[in-house]
Amino acid sequence: MDFTFSPEHVALRRMIREFAENEVVPIAAELDREHKVPLEIMRKLGEIGLLGVCFPQAYGGMGAGEAGYCILMEELGRVCTSTATNVGAHIGIGAMAIHLDGNEEQKRKYLVPLARGEKVAAFGLTEADAGSDAANIRTRGVREGDSWILDGGKVFITNGGYADVITVMAVTDPALGARGGITAFIVETDWEGFSVAREEDKMGIRGTSTAELVFEELRVPHENVLGKVGEGFVTFMKSLDMGRLTLGAACLGGAQAALEWSVRWAKTRKQFGAELAQKQSVQWKIADMATEVEALRSLVYRVAWMVDTDQPFSRLAAMVKMYGSEVASRAIDTALQIHGGLGFTRDFPIDRAFRDARIAEIFEGTNEIQRIVIASNIFREHGVRIRP
Repeated sequence: MDFTFSPEHVALRRMIREFAENEVVPIAAELDREHKVPLEIMRKLGEIGLLGVCFPQAYGGMGAGEAGYCILMEELGRVCTSTATNVGAHIGIGAMAIHLDGNEEQKRKYLVPLARGEKVAAFGLTEADAGSDAANIRTRGVREGDSWILDGGKVFITNGGYADVITVMAVTDPALGARGGITAFIVETDWEGFSVAREEDKMGIRGTSTAELVFEELRVPHENVLGKVGEGFVTFMKSLDMGRLTLGAACLGGAQAALEWSVRWAKTRKQFGAELAQKQSVQWKIADMATEVEALRSLVYRVAWMVDTDQPFSRLAAMVKMYGSEVASRAIDTALQIHGGLGFTRDFPIDRAFRDARIAEIFEGTNEIQRIVIASNIFREHGVRIRP
């Protein structure tokens, strides 16, 4: 690995942390309690350029690369998983698909306002019968002159209830299946035929919109085909690789927060006449947490460096997502144990963090799927093909 944080990255982190502490922390508990999406926070992030942090300046971005984007997600994940999730769906998968495979006209029309925060993006992949089995989607796209007619729907779409632009995957040639029969489209949500059927009432990340979307004879101009006809599955898998990395960065932030809470509590809480910090059982918990946090930090920024230097990273992105989500869950669970009964109350942010962390082991590909991806990749190098 040859990655070090540049002075620009250090300054970027300082700016993001100041924003997170001043703007996000004061409302994080309210977002969870009221199930409220922080639209004002999204607007402010756009105004200071952070919703385009990784995109080229030519398309309204900051040009800070994937490392800069991971810094953003780590710092947001440290204070509010809901806000990090909203930003991740917008940048990491929604707008990222356009950045990766959009043509010049599409980038000018859509990526620029998305990078500036003038519009919000979402990513339309999951369906009722196509979760982990993403290739089993049923939404259809039928060519009709210079347009495509979409019929079907999507579920569990983050930002789906208020997004302006959604990158949608649909079957355009059922005979070819995932490898050649699926096409990606850029859909504007104010077009006739698009509707939001319902919003999910969730256990965690309650400050996000998770929606069921419906397409009824939704007419999409051919110019809004994203990438090439029949290659949509490739577009979406590339986008998910990027999203898995930055989801891991958000998990890093959550794990770091749990470690910080635990150290502060151990310094001040007394039991049996001494601070918890003097108890070996607590010391070992802190040591284990800190070790996993540092291992995750190294993995996250190594893979970010690989992205920014155009190296293959798909297998490692799966590792980041899998390991990061499990490290965060373990760290928060340990923090709860260290805080004891008080940690189980809603007087501490551990309650919210505990509920928020669990989804990271499920969305953007369950951890079971990540293990399949990792193992398949390894065995492929040894001439063994793993059957799905």
